[in-house]
Amino acid sequence: MSEPKTAGDQQPGADQRLAKGARSRASIARHAADVASVEGLTGVSIGRLATDLGVSKSGIATLFGSKESLQLAAIKVAREVFTDAVVTPSMSEPAGLPRLRAVVERWFGQVAAPAFPGGCFRVATIAEFDSRPGPLRDAIAADSRDFATFLSNEIRLAQEQGHLTGRNADVIAFELGAVIAAAHNAQQMGDEWGVATARSIVDHLLSD
Repeated sequence: MSEPKTAGDQQPGADQRLAKGARSRASIARHAADVASVEGLTGVSIGRLATDLGVSKSGIATLFGSKESLQLAAIKVAREVFTDAVVTPSMSEPAGLPRLRAVVERWFGQVAAPAFPGGCFRVATIAEFDSRPGPLRDAIAADSRDFATFLSNEIRLAQEQGHLTGRNADVIAFELGAVIAAAHNAQQMGDEWGVATARSIVDHLLSD
């Protein structure tokens, strides 16, 4: 007669199911971000993603609960993708102007070869939700605000080392964001002059 299974005996299977669920959730959220970059967050729905991915609507609903939760997950994964592509690798550079330049260079890399099919997720969703209050706009605004704060802090580090002095760090951060957003729009429209002009403006902003 076999001995009854204990909770410890059952744990590996439970862990595998949890890991599979996490992988499925991450894959679906990434596809949601891809769709949103092209069609906006309003184009993201449980039914749409179920059709695209060949899975059941009930399966997606179980993982996310609601359309809004799915859209929020798309915002979160887009933030993570941008951070992994632009911020994290730049942190190995010396603090100050070298690190700031590395961030900007990788940021322009996302203009030339964006991680999402529709280009910059942040630019697309800000335009979509700038006048639509609610949890989605709050999440988008928080992401934008957090990155602006990061930029301002990096600029202040550069200023402490004697670079970019005599200017307001928050203003420089705002100008960088505005110009690179314009570069993204120019890239999407095939305007090479606009992209080159944006890069020239950014070079000027980061010059001593």
